[in-house]
Amino acid sequence: MVSISIRHLTKKFGGQAVLSDVNLEIEKGELFFLLGPSGCGKTTLLRHIAGFYEPDGGAIFFDDEDVTDLPVHRRGTGMMFQSYALWPHLSVAQNVAFGLEERKRPRAEIDQRVNEVLDLVQLGGMGARRIQQLSGGQQQRVALARALVIRPRCLLLDEPLSNLDAKLRMEMRSEIRRICKEFGLTGIYVTHDRDEALSMADRLAIMDGGRLAQVGSPDEIYKNPASRMVAEFIGEANFIEGRVIRESSRPGQYDVDCGFATLRSRPNNDEWRPVQGQAVQLAVRPEAMTFGDVRDSPNRFPGRIISTTYLGATVQYVLQVTDEILMKVCEMNPRDIRVPSRRDDVMGMCSVADLVMLRK
Repeated sequence: MVSISIRHLTKKFGGQAVLSDVNLEIEKGELFFLLGPSGCGKTTLLRHIAGFYEPDGGAIFFDDEDVTDLPVHRRGTGMMFQSYALWPHLSVAQNVAFGLEERKRPRAEIDQRVNEVLDLVQLGGMGARRIQQLSGGQQQRVALARALVIRPRCLLLDEPLSNLDAKLRMEMRSEIRRICKEFGLTGIYVTHDRDEALSMADRLAIMDGGRLAQVGSPDEIYKNPASRMVAEFIGEANFIEGRVIRESSRPGQYDVDCGFATLRSRPNNDEWRPVQGQAVQLAVRPEAMTFGDVRDSPNRFPGRIISTTYLGATVQYVLQVTDEILMKVCEMNPRDIRVPSRRDDVMGMCSVADLVMLRK
């Protein structure tokens, strides 16, 4: 288990910056996620930590050890690739044992450690099987076992669940988290799947254009996105243009003129003090909207339901507030499903805590 410190890391490919002055601290035993759209730099950053790439500038530390120039095999990291990278001509046990054999460990130790790690990933007794005899989920467990058997200082995972079906992905999320915590591993996990990140991470970083857009716990980032990009990437959101009128009677809350209504919201950052007349953007999650009464909130406005989507546990509505403004509303397990109407208005509402103010 190690802490990882990334300091002023930069990298260019063909003259184009892929990582731009990245600074990041990952704690010992933390399961840390790198999340972002394709091409944002998350896999490039992971490969620098693993040692596959040399940075153009900056440094990487494992605890107090500078590993920037250390080759891959001396960093003590275990890596899981998106493709699993298993050898089909070798058995399960032989695939898992490969790293130990490269390190020239005694045969008895190799056999013992392989059996232990296969039990850990729930593949005990399957060491003699060929890779082609395994399901996708079992192959994923073999790849995990191979990364763990060398007893790495940290575990690096590059979109390891992307090739699995939805049911297996759900199962393996909790399995990977359980194993990392049981091993006491520092884990760094790359994904573009926000559900994986929200359900598994201790903390996560949203990356955009080779930079860190925001770092924090899943609930911090979901509830207090630093920008519209972060808010959109980590989940669905409604955005409303507005202009600050005044600080409200309650400290930390502001009245905002949105044209169709005056709404009250809170800044996404406790240190930000918006000024009168400042143009801002308000963000609210669809599940934070309701057609029911919200006590102690002035945030209510009429609109017409123009679309209804039934999803079993939830029903999603599109609410037309003005000719230009549409808002999504999500109700959990409603007793009655509302239908689109050309004439009847409904009242949309949300609490002040759920309406977040973003800088434009």
